[in-house]
Amino acid sequence: MSTTNFEFLDALQQIARDKGIAVETLLEALANALVAAYKRQPDAAEEAFVTIDSDSGEIRVYGQELDEDGNVVREWDDTPNDFGRIAAQAAKQVILQRIREAERDLKYEEYAGREGDIVTGIIQQSDNRYTLLDLGKVEALLPQAEQVPYERYDHAARLKAYIVEVRKTSKGPQIVVSRSHPGLIKRLFELEVPEISNGVVEIKACAREPGHRTKIAVWSNDPNVDPVGACVGARGARVRMVTNELRGEKVDIVPYSADPAEFVARALQPARVKEVRLDEETGTATVIVHDFQLSLAIGKEGQNARLAARLTGWRIDIKSETQLAEEEAGYADQDWAEGEWVENESGDLVWKPAEGGEAMSAEEWSHQAEDTSEAPATEAGEADGAAEASAETEPATAPEAEPAGEATVSERAVVSEEAEA
Repeated sequence: MSTTNFEFLDALQQIARDKGIAVETLLEALANALVAAYKRQPDAAEEAFVTIDSDSGEIRVYGQELDEDGNVVREWDDTPNDFGRIAAQAAKQVILQRIREAERDLKYEEYAGREGDIVTGIIQQSDNRYTLLDLGKVEALLPQAEQVPYERYDHAARLKAYIVEVRKTSKGPQIVVSRSHPGLIKRLFELEVPEISNGVVEIKACAREPGHRTKIAVWSNDPNVDPVGACVGARGARVRMVTNELRGEKVDIVPYSADPAEFVARALQPARVKEVRLDEETGTATVIVHDFQLSLAIGKEGQNARLAARLTGWRIDIKSETQLAEEEAGYADQDWAEGEWVENESGDLVWKPAEGGEAMSAEEWSHQAEDTSEAPATEAGEADGAAEASAETEPATAPEAEPAGEATVSERAVVSEEAEA
């Protein structure tokens, strides 16, 4: 046992405390490095292992002889005389390597499992491919696909982002963040609205078009708490903080409802809905609004209707009262074929009439429909042609003479005048 070994252990323990690495981890790595260094010595045993006394720091190398089955048949102390110098060199390299690996592992463990959290970083570098954020000990990558269109990322500016993935690489953890993910909206509201972080208010659904508009549906677990008012805040202070972080992106907050029809009507706010008709088989919600509310319900380039459909999960078809009346009036006088489209043995769709009969393909069905619609016009044309032909073939006849003793109206008038005279 030497003083050098005590100093070595003291230094090892100091490094372990400073870097947050277990002393046993460093000793194990050092032992493996010493085995490799020993095997490079002349006359070294083919099999060997190194022991390091954690109390005294004494290092010993033991050679081993194995039989054909891999069992140890002989073991001896084969520590070289100058192994202290070799151990010092190996220790330096191993400790530096283990420190780097341990730091990488600690950084990864710090962010592993944090997918879905929000982080604040400082913009370091930005180009057409990605933007780098300095999170302190590590850097986060903001790819172009996760960026908001037309959003500027100025150097040294602070930015909040949403963690979408944490990867473990040989150079350390790679953290991928997003500015366009809908989860960013939820996390920002959790930071600004205590009722959400406490669980009193829940964000049930979120639909977003990054950089333009967002709709969220909120629900309160406490009947005394207004979910929309809690998210808006006094004079809109809370929602304004979220909007500022999103660089002016508009946020619509609507109350959630378990009733699908009512939820669809609320999702189309600020438009006022008159009626909602649901078709659960097709997943379509037909929404009827007043004529002057139609453009507001649809929104600019269909944005309001599109976000409402994503928020509710229903396919939304918006109609005005006039459009609905015209459709119902136009369809009322038409006869509809009864039947259904089914697949035949070859997998093709065929029309099967409800009253029975042979099934027909779509092409045959359309041809039959055309023939049926043309038949009345053809019969009417033939009747008009026959009438014209009979008029041309019949000879013109003179009007029949009136029977004797009966006077026409004009003749009777003359007779009456002569009698008076």
